[in-house]
Amino acid sequence: MQPIYLDNNATTKVAPEVLEEMLPVLGEFYGNPSSMHSFGGSVGALVKKARERTAQALGCRPEEIIFTSCGSEGDNTAILSALRANPEKRHMVTTRVEHPAVLSLAKHLETRGIAVTYLGVDASGRLDLDELRASLRKDTAVVSVMYANNETGVVFPIPEIAAMVRERGIAFHTDAVQAVGKIPISLKDMPVDYLVLSGHKLHAPKGVGALYVRRGTPFRPFLIGGHQERGRRAGTENTPGIVALGKAMELAVAGIGDENTRVKALRDRLETGLVAAIPDAIVNGDPASRLPNTTSIAFKYVEGEAILLLLDTFGICASSGSACTSGSLEPSHVLRAMGVPFTFAHGSIRFSLSRYTTDAEIDTVLREMPGVIKRLRKMSPFSAATDEKPSCTC
Repeated sequence: MQPIYLDNNATTKVAPEVLEEMLPVLGEFYGNPSSMHSFGGSVGALVKKARERTAQALGCRPEEIIFTSCGSEGDNTAILSALRANPEKRHMVTTRVEHPAVLSLAKHLETRGIAVTYLGVDASGRLDLDELRASLRKDTAVVSVMYANNETGVVFPIPEIAAMVRERGIAFHTDAVQAVGKIPISLKDMPVDYLVLSGHKLHAPKGVGALYVRRGTPFRPFLIGGHQERGRRAGTENTPGIVALGKAMELAVAGIGDENTRVKALRDRLETGLVAAIPDAIVNGDPASRLPNTTSIAFKYVEGEAILLLLDTFGICASSGSACTSGSLEPSHVLRAMGVPFTFAHGSIRFSLSRYTTDAEIDTVLREMPGVIKRLRKMSPFSAATDEKPSCTC
């Protein structure tokens, strides 16, 4: 059975074009890009090309790109750099709906004496920019706000937020892991100091990412050692991954139109069809500002894990939330922050499409999903016993 893969916010298939460029670097071109000889230099040229492709896709300079191992490394590096560059400042601002790569770091920093302000969101997952403005202090070292939420797909107004933070002379970091390749992003005129992306979210392999650091932004390395990445990230480069990321970025730019037309139309058809066919189903998140590939739908009185298990029997792959927290039985921290009632939050499923998603795959989900929910509700002790009021904020 071929899987119907609708879990692309967790990870993506490596694009054939990416694999084609990557394979020779795993075999023939195995030299160290830092070596003085021409064999290593040929690999160094491939790394340079990948850096240029990544920079072009983001609208920045190649020297502003640091290759990393993943999004979490980039997020940790950026936030810790901002704090270390401003040791007299002991406050940071972030949101309650960040990925654990930021949220867990913030909680760790609190144990080290850093004061952290966590911004809330409304029922649609939107930030209150007045609350953000009021949270900024003289001792704020960094503000970290994700570009788009990994569970609901809600896109935050990063250009506006970055400008607000810049006016106060505070460093601004955004985790753009879910946004890059799905919506247009240009750093040319956006006052972002640090931006993070991850290769495996945009059809490159796992184990490679990039951190953008605006020229002139004070920077303190996270990994100390060799001189790689101009002394900003020690460790021999993951050259196959870097070459793959460069190609994936090029493809992402070329496919941004398809992502926001055909893929978005597939997402909308899936979402509209499920909500129409299944009673007590609601869409989580702001419908006016979301990633084109993502929908989070809550089904009342059923457990998300049970839905996923039954969907798996049809070869359908989705998620009950972030793959990084799906092992927990607790409702998603994102949905809790939005005030989604428990009876809905527990039954929330994230479908995340990609350029490889087809009409036939969406047809299959629309055909099988109503039966899955109906079957589970028959077994639910709550489905006919109570009727939770939608005003509950859990």
